[in-house]
Amino acid sequence: MKLHYGFDEISQLDWASILPILLPFLLVGSILILIALIDLYRHRNRRENVLMWTIIIVFFNTIGPVLYFMIGRKDVNTRALRN
Repeated sequence: MKLHYGFDEISQLDWASILPILLPFLLVGSILILIALIDLYRHRNRRENVLMWTIIIVFFNTIGPVLYFMIGRKDVNTRALRN
């Protein structure tokens, strides 16, 4: 039983059987990133740290958009009104 594989053996993989498993994950992750970036762009005047959130959304693929929707969507103006 072989436990370790090298990079030269990647070409021997059956991508037709792996692609249907990976494609939904890649598609959902890409859609999440796109929606988060669109929302951030549309409301960039009311958000704090737009550049930081852009970097988090893009580089932390799945968790970045989730964090943005949970934490980053708080408006600056509504926080100032509450205080």
